[in-house]
Amino acid sequence: MHNDKTVQRFIELRVQGWVFTRIAAELNVAKNTLIDWSRRHQHTIANLIAIERENRLHEHLATGESRMRKLGEQLRAAEAELAKRDLATLSTGRLLTHVESLQRRLQKEAGPMRFVSAVDQIPEDEYADRIQVWNP
Repeated sequence: MHNDKTVQRFIELRVQGWVFTRIAAELNVAKNTLIDWSRRHQHTIANLIAIERENRLHEHLATGESRMRKLGEQLRAAEAELAKRDLATLSTGRLLTHVESLQRRLQKEAGPMRFVSAVDQIPEDEYADRIQVWNP
């Protein structure tokens, strides 16, 4: 009989993507036993794999704020380079298109601006609803 520590190590190795043959050699456990453990703990293994994938995805995807910061940095660099260029060259057109693309992406990332006033801050003669929304 194998202890809980060995079973836990098996689960960890499966989550890391190890194959049964390699785990059997590492833990000195029969492959048939590992297959049985795999069936018995399939939900735990699947959930841990999902958590690992989500963690890796989160590491690779930047937050909205950091994406906006990076886009802003790229935009400033492209605009600075554009300022040095002669507008008659072909590559300038491509750079200008890139600047416009970065501007659109930055505006999309920022989203629409909405200013909202609390009801108690709206003058009586301007009060129309529970909140006053101003869209530029």
